[in-house]
Amino acid sequence: MENDCIFCKIIAGDIPSCKVYEDDNFLAFMDINPAVRGHTLVIPKHHCRNLLDTPDNVGAGFYPVLKKVSLSVKAAFRAEGIYMFQQNEPASGQEVFHSHVHIIPRYKNDDFGKHNPPRLKVEISEIAKDAESIKKIYKTICFA
Repeated sequence: MENDCIFCKIIAGDIPSCKVYEDDNFLAFMDINPAVRGHTLVIPKHHCRNLLDTPDNVGAGFYPVLKKVSLSVKAAFRAEGIYMFQQNEPASGQEVFHSHVHIIPRYKNDDFGKHNPPRLKVEISEIAKDAESIKKIYKTICFA
């Protein structure tokens, strides 16, 4: 637990929250400044800065919780889809430095989709070069 982390304070019960799900390792609660009704956050109880800092054993348990909470949000809000997002570091928009995933109910004609960034037009040869760069780094990071 980090003393200055708002999510750690929520886990400890020092700050109230509207809990959706809780087990020994994860907590899901309603976002206090929701993008839409039903906007839910899922966090590990183990403090980690973001996905890049999340230990593998913690990350392995994240997906099943995200799935269950997403299915519950989708049903509760009669949503046609679920939008999940997660930000890493300030350049991506991360503001709370405790690993978390946003779950947002979506509907076919909602205005939320207008927030999607425009797509780039990139030649396939450049995309292939990008893939090779990622694979080279992946081998260095994951198999060193």
